[in-house]
Amino acid sequence: MGFTSFATAEDATPSAPAKSIKTWSSQVKDYAERSLNSDEALSMAAIPLNGPGIEQYINADQLMSPGSIMKLLTTYAALELLGPSYHWETRFLTDGSLQGDTLDGNLYVDMGGDPKLTIERLWTVLSELRGMGISHINGDLVLDGDVFQLSDEAPSFKDNGDNPNAPFLVQPSPYLSNLNLIHFQVRSDERGTQAWSAPNLPEVILDNRVTSSAEAPCPPRRYFEWEPVFHDDGRVTVRVNGELPKGCRTSAYLSLLPHEQYTASMIRSLLTDMNIELKGENRLEATPEDARLLLTTSSPDLVAMVRDINKWSSNVMARQLLLTIGAANRLEEDNDDRVAGIRAIEEWLSAKGINTAGLVIENGAGLTREGRITARQGAQILQHAWNSPFSADLMASLPLIGMDGTMARRLRDTGMDGEGRIKTGYLENVRSIAGYTRDDTDTTWAVVGMVNNNPAWNGQAVLDRILYSLHFRPPTGTTLSRAQSNTAIQ
Repeated sequence: MGFTSFATAEDATPSAPAKSIKTWSSQVKDYAERSLNSDEALSMAAIPLNGPGIEQYINADQLMSPGSIMKLLTTYAALELLGPSYHWETRFLTDGSLQGDTLDGNLYVDMGGDPKLTIERLWTVLSELRGMGISHINGDLVLDGDVFQLSDEAPSFKDNGDNPNAPFLVQPSPYLSNLNLIHFQVRSDERGTQAWSAPNLPEVILDNRVTSSAEAPCPPRRYFEWEPVFHDDGRVTVRVNGELPKGCRTSAYLSLLPHEQYTASMIRSLLTDMNIELKGENRLEATPEDARLLLTTSSPDLVAMVRDINKWSSNVMARQLLLTIGAANRLEEDNDDRVAGIRAIEEWLSAKGINTAGLVIENGAGLTREGRITARQGAQILQHAWNSPFSADLMASLPLIGMDGTMARRLRDTGMDGEGRIKTGYLENVRSIAGYTRDDTDTTWAVVGMVNNNPAWNGQAVLDRILYSLHFRPPTGTTLSRAQSNTAIQ
């Protein structure tokens, strides 16, 4: 994408009509109005942090739907409220005893609310049972989800897509493991097509109807239809249709089972793979106080979690993080850790002197139609984060322009690769950015931009134009232009 950047005062000539002299923000506003057919669709704030420049604001006090840039607030709050070395622990306990190769008692799993309790980590910790010589468990598998207090009235996101089992819609839960996802794959070769899933759960049956065809370019994932059929007994059959050339592979991630069923089934599947027999049933129950600790798995530290959340915009991990903040700051009268987490973040912001009027966090991920923030509030939060002891941890978690995460393909080949760290947001009729970008004099700017418009198709171009112009033609004391109001991206 090529850009016509904003000109500076040096470009202006004495003969230029006075009415054509425009400030940086005026040009941005003109371009946004032409692109979005509205003078209220864009809200923006840009503040220089360590060099020359003039603060820029457009509709900066207008409450806007932010989308996923709300994750930046949640992760920054977590770094200061929980600390960068915070870990989640998942503990395995028993109320029984060890007799030879048998654990004679129940196996309790005390869930710690870990946002990223992966199948690999579960396999590693459970393999210790095999190392201890255990091949039989004469008891039940009991999941303890007391780590969070949740209300049945939690708001839900009404997605107007056609896939309620999509990964971005996974709900937070005390029983969350492996992001509650099943990875389905189909491969085509000279034998036809082979299909499999991971984890391989007995409740999920894969009905492979994909046909193999002659070698050709591999088709995109959207060419394949994955249709789950839910049965009354708790099982799910997933039918997949399509045509796959030899040598190609296609895949999909789906969330199909309730969290507690998924986690229990995955633990049982892993134990079976290790030739450990678990004879009892699955139950949900608190761990007895006199239960003995057998195994523990500890998550990566919070810094690693924040990076995963912001680089790849993980909704469920961000929502799980908000619950963790709530649980850590729960008051005696609280019965919902989501609400407690929101209160803790708002009090933390107020203590920093940030006006929280109108701010609506709702779930910490931005996956909501109700979330609201102003560009000025967002920019003030970024200013405080810049001076935080943990600023380096937060900044390292943000996608690099043109290089990785959700910014990997944006502003490529413009000379801006790696020149900014930007969290992006995307919802229907919403496009947004928030983060830090450097100009060509090495001044770092805190920038927040939100487009709320129906439709918001041109919103990304408007926001990219802001980042491009902040880099190449930053608004300093002489930043004027004689560009006419019809200046456009080329």
